[in-house]
Amino acid sequence: MPKFSDASLAKVKEIIARYPEGRHKSALLPVLHMAQAEFGGWLSTETMDYVASVIGIQPIEVYEVASFYTMFELQPTGQYVLQVCHTGPCCLVGADKIIAHLESKLGIKVGDTTSDGLFTLKTVECLASCGTAPVMQLGRRYVENLTEAKLDEMIESIRGNKS
Repeated sequence: MPKFSDASLAKVKEIIARYPEGRHKSALLPVLHMAQAEFGGWLSTETMDYVASVIGIQPIEVYEVASFYTMFELQPTGQYVLQVCHTGPCCLVGADKIIAHLESKLGIKVGDTTSDGLFTLKTVECLASCGTAPVMQLGRRYVENLTEAKLDEMIESIRGNKS
């Protein structure tokens, strides 16, 4: 069973205390971020159950939130998660081509992780950057106006830094 470190648990309690009694569920997003960071970069069922017990809500309430937002991972991922926008505006300017190129370059399909554990490829709903489509989120950074050449350079740069 996962358990927050003493320092993290103190921070969680501080976050929960910001909200009035009966409204502690409002602390869920920041606590899930902390849990994901502390417990291996993803949220297992056991981790989500633990978060529910710490906040004092039902596990289903945690599952609903964690499964809704693409910022939460429900299975282990690669070190770099490539989230390509796959909504209309991005598709109109080549998102499907970008996704196909990434699948070919990385040797994986959407939803998979490379055998070296470096990359996970995902498609996501709107990243709200239609004017610079196609767009991808890599960590907290947006990579906009994607081209195959830009992707190749980025992937090789990441791989080069891991040697």
